[in-house]
Amino acid sequence: MTAGSDSVLELLPMVFADPGEARARAQGVLDSDPTPWRASVAHQVIGIWQRDWGDMRIALHHLRRARDLAARAQAPDREADILATLGVALVHSGRTRQGLEALERGVAVSTGHTRARVLFRRAYASWVLGRHREALEDVRRAIPVLRQADDVIWTARALTLRATVHLALGAVDRAEADFTAAHAQWDTTGQEHDKADVVESRGLAAFRSGDIPLALRLLDEAEERYAKLGTPSFMLYIRRCEVLMAAGLAPEALAEADTATGALDGIGGQSTRKAELLLVAARAARLAGDPHTAIARAALAVRLFAGQRRSWWEAHARLVLIEARVAAGRRSGRLVADAAAVAERLASFGAPAAPEASLLAGRIALSLGWTADAERHLAVAARSRHSGPPLARMTGWAAQALRARAAGSGRGVLEACRRGLDVLDDHRMTLGASELRARATEQGAELAALAQQAGLDSGSPRRLLTWSERWRATVLSTPPTRPPADPALLGNLTAFREIAARAEEARSDGRPIPTLEREQRRLEREIRSRTLHMRGDAPGDGDRFEPGRLLERLGEVRLVELAVLDGRVQVLLCGQGRVRRFEAGLLADAETEAEHVQAGLRRLAHPGAEARLPVVEAMGRRLEELLLGPAAAQLGCGPVVVVPPGRLHRVPWALLPSLRERVLSVSPSASSWLRAHETEPPPGGRHVLVRGPGLATGGAEVPELADRYGRPTLLEHEEARVPRVLEELDGAALAHIAAHGTFRADSPLFSALRMADGPLIVHDFERLDRSPYRIILSSCDTARLASVGADELLGLVTALLPLGTAGVLASSAPVNDHAVVPLMLALHKGLSAGLSLAEALRDARASLPGDALHQATGWAFTAFGAA
Repeated sequence: MTAGSDSVLELLPMVFADPGEARARAQGVLDSDPTPWRASVAHQVIGIWQRDWGDMRIALHHLRRARDLAARAQAPDREADILATLGVALVHSGRTRQGLEALERGVAVSTGHTRARVLFRRAYASWVLGRHREALEDVRRAIPVLRQADDVIWTARALTLRATVHLALGAVDRAEADFTAAHAQWDTTGQEHDKADVVESRGLAAFRSGDIPLALRLLDEAEERYAKLGTPSFMLYIRRCEVLMAAGLAPEALAEADTATGALDGIGGQSTRKAELLLVAARAARLAGDPHTAIARAALAVRLFAGQRRSWWEAHARLVLIEARVAAGRRSGRLVADAAAVAERLASFGAPAAPEASLLAGRIALSLGWTADAERHLAVAARSRHSGPPLARMTGWAAQALRARAAGSGRGVLEACRRGLDVLDDHRMTLGASELRARATEQGAELAALAQQAGLDSGSPRRLLTWSERWRATVLSTPPTRPPADPALLGNLTAFREIAARAEEARSDGRPIPTLEREQRRLEREIRSRTLHMRGDAPGDGDRFEPGRLLERLGEVRLVELAVLDGRVQVLLCGQGRVRRFEAGLLADAETEAEHVQAGLRRLAHPGAEARLPVVEAMGRRLEELLLGPAAAQLGCGPVVVVPPGRLHRVPWALLPSLRERVLSVSPSASSWLRAHETEPPPGGRHVLVRGPGLATGGAEVPELADRYGRPTLLEHEEARVPRVLEELDGAALAHIAAHGTFRADSPLFSALRMADGPLIVHDFERLDRSPYRIILSSCDTARLASVGADELLGLVTALLPLGTAGVLASSAPVNDHAVVPLMLALHKGLSAGLSLAEALRDARASLPGDALHQATGWAFTAFGAA
């Protein structure tokens, strides 16, 4: 081999160190009238680049040319190496038989060190095909030879591959050991793409072990590394979609999978990756509640995997297809048999998803009344409840709960549900971001529903209340993890405010803002990404809800908790030392009526809509029938606390006739009300008044309130900037913020109050050590919340309650700025006299003029908490 040959061979490792430079140099070699041997290397380099990041047709053209040139050069090892590269490319293009034949021939004609590299490629192809045991065998044979040759790069690749195969088989500890060994090897090389690949793979390992924040951080780091190299990784998109789904972000996973599929099609990329993207898109669509899209994606994935001879993957796609069909309402003996066959197939592969398929078969059999068949399948699924990552154990406990229900054991159902929700509790507390904690509860929705049904069947309202509380508004049970003093995060928050303020100014001037909007979206992604990386630092909630403690603290107060079982509202009326149950209407009817009420209140917020007032009042009567039923006549005459499910958070409860003239507050859970009730006000009694820009009245109540409170902290004009506002709000006794509110349904933690320097968002509030004891938000939509997870709420109000706020006043509908001023002045008059927020709000409503505009304004505001 000549010196020139050594030089051109350096291009092969360079493909995964500096891909763009390697491709350019390879093209330079081809332009210099090379020998067949040198040309074979150059074509192989370009073929690898195209195979992994470009057009598969071009890749195959170059690799076949490289193979022919190596044969002409009579270089058997060169030809064997290219055959291995070509074999992987053929497998990725869906030509499995031809790919395996090329790899077999490469193994046959190679020896020693070259043969070990070919074995590695065959192992990689086996992993792509889902033939994990064959992959492990080949990589086991390759590693000692590569080590003996002191081939650091290929040894590290082999270790990384073996770790990835271990992950596919659920052996997380073995994978971590190999990743650690590979990482030590990569540190001695300049293989930047390989290094990014191992970071990505470690992200998958973190996910498989249940550490979602670490998984997201590592996958984001890998993406940054790939971006610097200009090499898109479609496997990264697949893995991140898996993590997003586990984090309860299925709609985002579906959007990302579809975008990646479009990008892959656009470059003519690997058909194997397209099939895998279709599979994750199908899973995401099913979890996002779109079974018909899931069926379409899964059916196409099944066909592609079958054509690619990828039985392991095909079995996973068939599982998702059956799940989607069941979600679409299909039930049949054929589906039971199909799910059982998939479960058996997955178990034969050693796939961790096998218990999911057995659980599915058991569920379908139960729905058909086939109890014996159901017990057989559920018993298999239940074996996973004692080991493995949290979500696998959840599958096992769900199966155990269904077994107990089929056997008529209410106690067994409750025990399985308790154990399963405890697993999810522990997992949830590893998540630092309140959004992830909230969305993760969706994993426990079935267990919570089974437990509530068992509580209802037991005939004990107290038991039903206990289980209604068990998985309700759990995000509020402990303070969120405080975002770290991360300079990059703080910088992004500042930049986000500046861009948002500039966009708002341009929008009001009628100027186009596409560039500003793109930059704002980019900063939002950065901020959200960094917050999702936070790990939980709070211990599991050991303070379990006790009905007796609640009843003791209520005194003359009546607490009305609404639970929903099989779509019907169950009213749990707590007070006078007992819990009583009443049955009300259908949740779907109540949701529809609540939307009509919201539309009515929007109309009433504008002058001239007097004729709509009787219509809105009639809607209130209808809502009362649907939500309270016969319990409305049993409320007594004292204060009432309403605890609605998340899907009813926008109901203006003061519009209901039985609640209209009484002291009324709302709480996300009974446990949350208890914590608020027992929260002590901070020493010092500081009052903070904030007036943001752009209000129709200019926040006219604020100057009058400043006179009322003597020497409060008054922040207005340029002083009402986010950093200063946060500084003064921290630990205040009372805060009143008059500012435009914006609710973001697409991203609730970016819901905002408009300050002089831009939006004050929920992420900002989460940086407070202690939020104000009482806070009044006198603007539109500040009580709007996003219902996520099992029964969780995200928004301004729920960001404040876990941070020390005992009472919040906010609006759940658009309000008229002018009508708000007299309401706020009357409210503060009551607070100055020592009334609670709920008491002061009742009296303030009563003091307003009787016209539609002022009545609607009063109904739009709600007191949350217990202060």
